[in-house]
Amino acid sequence: MHDDGAMSTLVVAQDSVLVVIDVQPAFVDRVEAPRRDGLVERIAFLAATARHAGIPVIATVESPERWGDLHPELAPHLTGAPVLRKEVFGLGDDPAVLPIVEATGRRTAVLTGLETDVCVAHSALSLLDRGWRVICVGDAVASPGAAHDAGMERMRAAGVPVLCAKQLHYEWLRTVAAAQAFRAAHPALVEPPGVLL
Repeated sequence: MHDDGAMSTLVVAQDSVLVVIDVQPAFVDRVEAPRRDGLVERIAFLAATARHAGIPVIATVESPERWGDLHPELAPHLTGAPVLRKEVFGLGDDPAVLPIVEATGRRTAVLTGLETDVCVAHSALSLLDRGWRVICVGDAVASPGAAHDAGMERMRAAGVPVLCAKQLHYEWLRTVAAAQAFRAAHPALVEPPGVLL
């Protein structure tokens, strides 16, 4: 929201929270190439962008004893971010997760992670039901096989906008100066790896 109360069609950094859903080794390993290629790296890129822009980042893990802890390639990018055990597929219905997301004071939930057709879609729908603006990052979510497309179709039908990581990065930063400052602070992260929607 802008100060005048008008809803922007662009994603506003000051109203966003980045939610990293169940990026755990066993879930990632279920996804076939090429969808898996660069997936964790794109999510890490978005986490770096969020941190740079002052956007809260919250991660969830489902049954880590079965699926593993947060993916080791992602964990260093989420240092200090809460990593919450999620017992309900849709985080909007999880009494241990939703209050932490709500406590950020933000009302735009940007969703990344796994799996598109279940935990990501359920989270999107459960947050929409509670009046949130929900954004899905299409090249930073995944499911095995045709389940990914089914999840994307479900969210689009519910009115969830789908962006790619590059689009979101520049919407959060907004200006050439901010993009240059990000590059200076993160010289290894010029653009997110490969876009696959």
